[in-house]
Amino acid sequence: ELAIAVLAILGNVLVCWAVWINSNLQNVTNYFVASLAAADIAVGVLAIPFAVTLSTGFCAACHSCLFFACFVLVLTQSSIFSLLAIAIDRYIAIRIPLRYNGLVTGTRAKGIIAVCWVLSFAIGLTPMLGWNNCSQQESRNSSQVCGEGQVACLFEDVVPMGYMVYYNFFACVLLPLLLMLGVYLRIFLAARRQLKQTESQPPPPGERPRSTLQKEVHAAKSLAIIVGLFALCWLPLHVINCFTFFCPSCGHAPPWLMYLTIVLSHGNSVVNPFIYAYR
Repeated sequence: ELAIAVLAILGNVLVCWAVWINSNLQNVTNYFVASLAAADIAVGVLAIPFAVTLSTGFCAACHSCLFFACFVLVLTQSSIFSLLAIAIDRYIAIRIPLRYNGLVTGTRAKGIIAVCWVLSFAIGLTPMLGWNNCSQQESRNSSQVCGEGQVACLFEDVVPMGYMVYYNFFACVLLPLLLMLGVYLRIFLAARRQLKQTESQPPPPGERPRSTLQKEVHAAKSLAIIVGLFALCWLPLHVINCFTFFCPSCGHAPPWLMYLTIVLSHGNSVVNPFIYAYR
């Protein structure tokens, strides 16, 4: 976990720094990429230390525990929104390139990023507003190790599995991933059709040359890979949560498997800078 945290911080700081100092990289797509990198930096700086602390089951007031537990959900949601915004941005760039500069501006992108972060906090911290197991845990722990009004701070004890499955996974992770899948399919189908047209005849005045379209497709492929890696890293943990919720008689997943899927989900914050560098 320490190695993942350090790599996530270093790699994504470099991404943000590159966008900051290089005017050629200061475009709408890279604003969303920088927002995604900021979420990954926060995973290394805050979410991973919080997760390690939670694994000790320390005693704390339930809502303090919920903040520790839910902070990573805020960052996950921010990543999802950034990836969805990038997909829509690329869709507009390829489908209606002549209107792109008018529709997609830096000011609008920054406003969208701000809204996405506000929504991410609202969604990720929903358990702190009442959808939690605090009352059950406080009554259970009142006569045990923790003092009055405190609970043993473990993620699965304070965050309801119903929230994780129905709200966090189905509504806020799986649905956006399916939307992104549809958007990227539309992007590649549109790009394929346009490339075939440019093979048979030169583009009319005002249309993009073939080389520009190929660059757009290459960028879209890189971003689609990032979405695929996000799904690969996060879906195993959500699948285990679904088994736990829908099949209580199946028992809990082995601790080693839970740890492996948690490390895999945190590891997603490391991979994106390597994709940018390689592609």
